[in-house]
Amino acid sequence: MRNIIILLVLVSVISCSTVRVKYDLDKTVDFTNYSTYNYYPEIQTGLSDLDSRRLYNAIDSTMQMRGILLSEEPDFYINVQSKSFVTPNNSTVGVGIGGTSGNVGGGVSIGVPLGGSNLERELIFDLVDSQKDALFWQAISLSNFSENSSPNTRERKLYEIVAKVFSKYPPVIKKGKKK
Repeated sequence: MRNIIILLVLVSVISCSTVRVKYDLDKTVDFTNYSTYNYYPEIQTGLSDLDSRRLYNAIDSTMQMRGILLSEEPDFYINVQSKSFVTPNNSTVGVGIGGTSGNVGGGVSIGVPLGGSNLERELIFDLVDSQKDALFWQAISLSNFSENSSPNTRERKLYEIVAKVFSKYPPVIKKGKKK
């Protein structure tokens, strides 16, 4: 029983530390046309100035590794928005007492919550065609974070988020089979 509880707590902790990302894109877009980027002129990330700089550094580093260059006259703009919210902790441990005697039975069970609420951050990355002013790719990341993290931890977390978000950019669009 003790091993099961330890396993459940471990799985809960591991699952909370991951970055989850959802993607959406315009399948009609030719992504090979996008080789330069810049940030949306009136970008409001919703992050502190320091975290915004950390985020920009992570994006710049990732884009450079992909051969996409920062430019004053970009092919597309990157817009980032964020919001933080508290999610309730759904992890509980059940404790029960029961008994039976002949044809009569009874039982009592209670759920004991594990830990407190989780603070999560959603970051929305929009890639907008600079000529058409049209959104062509979007990623929404969701991850836990602590407001009391050290600067190094915050930077590491932002690099992890950006790496996960842009791991599927540019997307590989499979062409339909021709008959």
